Parts: sequence; structure tokens; C-alpha cells
Amino acid sequence: MSTRRHTLQAWMFLAPALVLLAVFSFWPVAYGSFLAFTDYSLIRPTSFVGLDNFRYIFDNEMFVTGLKNSLLFLVMVPFVQIGAIALAVLVNNQLPGIRWFRAAFYVPVVTTVSVVGIMWGFMFHEQGTLNYVFMQLRLANAPIGWLTDDTLALFAVMFITLWRGLGWYMVMYLAALQAIPADMQEAAMLDGANRWQQFWKITVPMLRPTIAVCSILSVLAALKAYQEVDVLTQGGPMNSTFTALYYAYDQGLKHLKLPRALAASLVVSSICIGIALVCLRYLKPKHR
Repeated sequence: MSTRRHTLQAWMFLAPALVLLAVFSFWPVAYGSFLAFTDYSLIRPTSFVGLDNFRYIFDNEMFVTGLKNSLLFLVMVPFVQIGAIALAVLVNNQLPGIRWFRAAFYVPVVTTVSVVGIMWGFMFHEQGTLNYVFMQLRLANAPIGWLTDDTLALFAVMFITLWRGLGWYMVMYLAALQAIPADMQEAAMLDGANRWQQFWKITVPMLRPTIAVCSILSVLAALKAYQEVDVLTQGGPMNSTFTALYYAYDQGLKHLKLPRALAASLVVSSICIGIALVCLRYLKPKHR
């Protein structure tokens, strides 16, 4: 009887959060997924159209381009994770001014995308800071169109996304590093292991759960890239920075083609789930 009472109490505590999740998360996702298979409109009756919306978006060059660009964003995931681990190892040492260093790398995380976009927009401008430095150092003979050249714009946006994410993942890896028992490192030192061997044989295996979580989060962030694109390029130039999620925004809010937008979002969500499952399969901890 006591166990049943404790179970009931637990569900009572969970009930308010579950109700909020059901109303604001589960129901919108379920209903939105259903509408992706309809011709929903605000001014006419809704009817079921099957896969017509999916056929349309995959026949649409802009969505295909956006999907390719979203998948190309995944290239930055290893760089984010390797950079974040390196920074976490660095700031885990008691060095002079290390607290300021940690704060400096975390500031972009708490800075709004609009502010980041304006700042980097000035820096990437053809007459901006970055081109000025490059020309002063003789690294460029003419201003570089970081956001106006269709071969460079996407990589410039990817760099900003990487820059914003480093601090967040650094903090997660730092917490994981500080949770590693010190006696394991000391035992390895007594056995004659150098720093590099300690890192690969002890630190990395102990970080595998955090690596899995951070990899999944960074994959999701890459595939859902939208805000930086909206602030900096609006998909241009020549649709070179158009992403799949920006296509959904463009169809749903600009052209009021909600079923197509939901179909695009459902495709992106399916890819996110698939890649997350792969990450869980191959990055799960080996030690239990």
C-alpha cells in the first residue's frame, strides 16, 4: 500500500508538467504531423491529400538545396566537439585569469542571435573589420564578400554557429571532467602513464556519455539552423544559405503554405531522430 501511495504521489507531482507538455508540445507535434498530410487552409475545408505535400517539397529545388545545406552544416559538428573538449581541458587547469577566459567563451551563448548577427554582419561586411585586418596583413588584395559570395556565405554562417556553440559545450565537458575521480588519474601516473596516455585511456572513455549527449545536441542544432540565416542572409545570396528549416519558415509564414512547411519540418525532424539514434548507437558508453 505504501508503494502505491508513493507512486500516486510521484504522478501527482509530475501531473502539472505533463499537462503543460501535452498541451504545448505533444499535441502540437501530433496535430502538426497530421496536417502535413492535408491541404489545410484557413479559408476552406481541410481534406486529406496523402504524400502530395512531400512530393511537392522534394520536387522543389529550394527545399532540396536547403536540405543539402542543412546536411552540410553537420560538417561543423566534429569541430565543435573537438574544440569544446580542448577548451574544457584548458580551462580545467588553475591558470591565472582562467575565470575570465571561461566567461569570455560563455558570453556568446547568452547573447541573443540578433545581437550576434548584427555584430558579425559588421565584421563580415566588405568594408568591415575582418576584411580590413586581412588587407592590412596582406592576406587579401581586395575585400572578400563573406556574406555576398555564394561560395563563402554558408561557411561564414556555419562559423558563427560554431562560435556560438563552443562555450555551451565547453561548460558541459568541463563539468564532466571535474566529475572524473582524481584517484584514477593518480593511479595512472603511478603506473607510468604520461599525460597523453591518461587523456586517451581515462579521460576520453569517461567522457563518452557527455560526448554522446553533446554530439546529439550539436547535430540537432546544425540541422535546425535558422536564426543566423534569417538575421544575416535571409537565405541568400543565390539561395546558397537556404536551409531546410528556413524553407519551412518561408513556406509557412511568408507564403502561408502551412502543410508544405509542416511537411518540410517533419522531414527535418525525421532526419534529426535518425541521426540521434545513430549517435546513441555508436557513442554510448562501453563501461557500465
